[in-house]
Amino acid sequence: MAPPAILDLSTLDLTQVIAGKDRIRSILPQRFEMEQLDAIVHSSKDDGLVIGYKDISAEEFWAKGHMPGMPIFPGVLLCETAAQLCSFHAMTETIIGGDFIAFGGMENVRFRAMVRPGDRLVLIGKAGKINRRQMNYSVQGFVGTTLVFHGDIIGMAVNRTGHEKAPAESPAN
Repeated sequence: MAPPAILDLSTLDLTQVIAGKDRIRSILPQRFEMEQLDAIVHSSKDDGLVIGYKDISAEEFWAKGHMPGMPIFPGVLLCETAAQLCSFHAMTETIIGGDFIAFGGMENVRFRAMVRPGDRLVLIGKAGKINRRQMNYSVQGFVGTTLVFHGDIIGMAVNRTGHEKAPAESPAN
């Protein structure tokens, strides 16, 4: 059985972007094909919520091969997108140590509908147990009002050193 929505979707205003791609890049190290978030529309330590979206395009690297003639956003990338959303929140709200959040795991993940080119994937994360070394978030993904994904994301605080901190070139937008 699907869990209840973390919040009432009718209350979301996706036009009030608080962090676009440039701001997201200043926080998260992923570049090129691995940049998954297009915008953050809500991020608050007070309510523990982070909300963002990704506009799914037919031009993305996976679209031609997953699956030919019927492109479906890969579940592993859906999980990565959710992890990036949670990492953005943990880093910007200073609720976890380290200068990078590594993927620590996933639990209770379910895919409930396909996400396809032309869709806007809206992700809502709710912070759970957080300490200086680890974060836990419940995340739900929606296309329109359809719940397409839910699960628990675990992240670990990591401190990068030396060349690991060097920013990669960003693709032109």
